[in-house]
Amino acid sequence: MVCTGNICRSAMAEVVLIDRLTAAGISTDGPGGVVVTSAGVSDEESGNPMDPRARQVMAEGGYGVGADPTARATAAAIADHAAHRISDVELRRADLVLAMTAAHHRALMRRGEQLGVDPARIRMFREYDPTAAGALGAPGRAANLDVPDPWYGTMADFIDTLDVVERVSDALAPALTELVAG
Repeated sequence: MVCTGNICRSAMAEVVLIDRLTAAGISTDGPGGVVVTSAGVSDEESGNPMDPRARQVMAEGGYGVGADPTARATAAAIADHAAHRISDVELRRADLVLAMTAAHHRALMRRGEQLGVDPARIRMFREYDPTAAGALGAPGRAANLDVPDPWYGTMADFIDTLDVVERVSDALAPALTELVAG
């Protein structure tokens, strides 16, 4: 998951996808599972934790709350998050890189081309959004697949972003689960 500074959108998407995969019984931290990480295209927030507003919305949504394995996995992802710019190693090794906006996608494609990364592995996160025109399997022309940036907005904007992230993760997790099982 890749956004600008790795403190809002991509960090939230990492936690939600870990939640969905862990709940489905898929390991998210080693061989035989799906390793989920997040990064930014910029290093401007390097080392910073998840944005406090994103953390608040995540907690209010029940992420990292409780003692079950899913809650423990998401709590660890939230607590251990340290923003960073995606490295060349991450970009080369990732089976799937999901960009939060078209600008992020372009930046990742430019770097990927320089590194010899298969461009088919760099996708838009909302390609997996069943409600988005232009998403995989959706009718219609490609539309704006950007995940809204809540940074300059209100708490309502963080809630809206979480809604998008949850909807995409709800569609993406079963596809990843099927790949792991196959």
